[in-house]
Amino acid sequence: MKTGKLRKTTQTEPGAILAGALAMLVHVVFIALLIFGFDWKAQPPEGMVVDLWQDLPQPVQQPVQQPVAKDTPPPPPAQPKQQPKPAPQPQSEPKPAPVNGTPPPPKKPDIELKDKTEKPKPVKEDNKQALEEQKRKEQEKAAKEKAAAEQLQREQEAQKKQAQEEQKKREQEEQQRKELEAQKKREQEEKARIEAQQAAAAAARAQVASEIGKYKAMILAKIKSRIVMPPDLPGNPVAEFNVTLLPGGDILDVRLRKSSGYPVFDSAVERAILLSKPLPLPPDPALFNEFRNLHVIVHYLE
Repeated sequence: MKTGKLRKTTQTEPGAILAGALAMLVHVVFIALLIFGFDWKAQPPEGMVVDLWQDLPQPVQQPVQQPVAKDTPPPPPAQPKQQPKPAPQPQSEPKPAPVNGTPPPPKKPDIELKDKTEKPKPVKEDNKQALEEQKRKEQEKAAKEKAAAEQLQREQEAQKKQAQEEQKKREQEEQQRKELEAQKKREQEEKARIEAQQAAAAAARAQVASEIGKYKAMILAKIKSRIVMPPDLPGNPVAEFNVTLLPGGDILDVRLRKSSGYPVFDSAVERAILLSKPLPLPPDPALFNEFRNLHVIVHYLE
């Protein structure tokens, strides 16, 4: 029984060792793959090498075969033309190993494109001050131009306002002139009207005076025609009487106002006044007031 157990144990031990070795190998390969087999970050592209040709290579022309005479020996075979060796390409530098998993920066290409804009060079301190000074001058110039434009605008507005005020003043003066002319015209018309009225009144007064004088002369002539003159009176005595008349020419009263110094002449004149009634009066009743109290003057020699 003991021998059977030992034989069974010796048969199973080699399989266990192989299984353990395989397991270890799998773990080692797995760990190696984890460490070296996986790269989680993209590598930068390698540099490019470009060959620049000034002219395109000329094509190889095949030699034209000339007819060969039968008795001439054939030319020696042409040796093949050696092709130019390509320029040796620079060996790429070994890629630096990433530090802490960080990939190295990409390598710049050997040839840059011509249309790529150049970066501005750093401005020197003097150029910077010059630029600042130029900028300050430009700002001052812009400020002066702005101030000049504002001043010009203010002057234009002032001129416009002054022109408006002058236009308004001219309009006011024109209005005042028209009003003065209208007032002067009204005054002239009023003056002409007054003068016309005065002239008419004067003409009426002249006509009335003429009418009054006419009838007074008629009354005096009638009275003188009734006087019986006393003879041989010295000088030219004058007798004055106040005669009160009634409408229609009747005599109401006769009074001696101033004696001639000769009672005979005074009595003769009084009798003639009384004998002359009714005295002639103008037909306009408005003129009767000029004859109500009549002043009669009689001269001896007239």
